[in-house]
Amino acid sequence: MFRPQDIGFEVLLCWFLEAHDPTQGIRQGNDLGTQYRSGIYFADDQEVAALASAQHYQAALTKAGYGVITTEILPAPEFYYAEDYHQQYLAKNPGGYCGPGGCRVAYPDLGEGTLA
Repeated sequence: MFRPQDIGFEVLLCWFLEAHDPTQGIRQGNDLGTQYRSGIYFADDQEVAALASAQHYQAALTKAGYGVITTEILPAPEFYYAEDYHQQYLAKNPGGYCGPGGCRVAYPDLGEGTLA
């Protein structure tokens, strides 16, 4: 569970963008389809930070030769848990191919004023 008193939303966005390839469109790795698209779904006061984080990371990805970020960034809809077989996937499938790594492009420094 995200607890803003423990970690800032901007840091969470940084980790998310680094942890996968946000340029893959409607897929992640071998999984293809709209249900595998990358998405950031924000609360009312998080839109500016969400958009700024993608723009900030795009500069690093472009420099590294990657394409455009295709992560959808939208207001958070009603939340539904995925099916049980998707929950804790890597714990259930230790050899699973999806895991941290992403593009292996570091998110630029989160220095003061970097993100809105």
